[in-house]
Amino acid sequence: MRLVELRAVKGRLAGFGEALPYIKEILASWRAPPLPVDGELRALDDALYTALWSLGPRFVPVDEPVSLDALDFYYNVRGDAARVYDSVLDLAARDAPTPLVKLRSLSGERARVWAKLEWYHPFSLSIKDRIAWFMLLNNPGVRPGLKVVEATSTNTGLGLVGVANNLGLKAKVYLPQTAQRCVDYIFELMGAEVARLKGALTTEILGDVREAARREGLLHPDQFENDLNVIAHLQYTAKEVDYQASQSGLRIRGVVGALGTSGHLSALSVYFKSRLGGVKVFGVQPARGDFIPGMRRVETGMKWVQLAGVDGVLEVSLDEAFQEVVALARSEGLLVGLSAGAVLRATRELSRRGVLEGDVVVVLPDHGLKYAELLEALYSKVCPDVAGYKGRGD
Repeated sequence: MRLVELRAVKGRLAGFGEALPYIKEILASWRAPPLPVDGELRALDDALYTALWSLGPRFVPVDEPVSLDALDFYYNVRGDAARVYDSVLDLAARDAPTPLVKLRSLSGERARVWAKLEWYHPFSLSIKDRIAWFMLLNNPGVRPGLKVVEATSTNTGLGLVGVANNLGLKAKVYLPQTAQRCVDYIFELMGAEVARLKGALTTEILGDVREAARREGLLHPDQFENDLNVIAHLQYTAKEVDYQASQSGLRIRGVVGALGTSGHLSALSVYFKSRLGGVKVFGVQPARGDFIPGMRRVETGMKWVQLAGVDGVLEVSLDEAFQEVVALARSEGLLVGLSAGAVLRATRELSRRGVLEGDVVVVLPDHGLKYAELLEALYSKVCPDVAGYKGRGD
């Protein structure tokens, strides 16, 4: 058996769809097939190389199939117990895993609900930091002085600006009209240029951003089309949950997550449906006509969710999402963002229907403090009486 470090192998990344059959096979069998390489360790199978690179073991076999356990599969998500880092960028890339905590208010005899707290990231205090550093650090064209641009509703932009500042890049963010007014000065405070374009969703301004990037020769990561988005969540978010479950004796039977770019939910669905089988995965989208920050409806166009085999998509209104934000804050003291509130409402509904059982992971994308402007408006409008909530998911 001959193993080589994956980072020593030179290869070309194929499209995610091309690598997906290999990814599913590797996770289902828990074995990596041998990667053919030449004498200079250049990969000779782009799709297999991409699959292995996406899953991120420390080592890869080059002469015979090998169990993932023998490849130090979880090395990048075990974390450093002392949590001491050489730089903020090192912190962003290596501070794993984010916490997984049981929510008593949504757990019952039938289902135990575990929340993945994704505001434990330094730049945007959201799950979007993951794709921000991953897209930039894995782009060979990045060099000091370049300007990076992105269409964002807030979080991806904050992540990219934070990473850009550490890499010596300039940054410009394009915001839709629905983004909170207060975020403009936050971006400017961080040194970024800000432009607001006509459009309610980031996807509605995306064409203008792509054209500006082409015209001016700017670096555009493009979170909506860049396969590094979904790969970041395979290599980290999904693998973290798997590692945490294995260390804690959990048996994941369900996953619920919000839909925006569809990156993290698609990765979790591919990973756990392949790895364990029988896992139910549900996406959450805003009710028609409603706007929930960071979320979109499937019909607005999502690259990866169609490949992920999710079991269903639930609709949640902004008011319902806010009610769950209040309920969780008053029951467990966590103030979460509105997309997290939408995920919690969908989880409550799925539990009511008896669809969820066993250990269920819900991804809470960010904290609620950055939405003070919107929360104030909603609080004065629909502050609910949460006494009716029994605090159980069954």
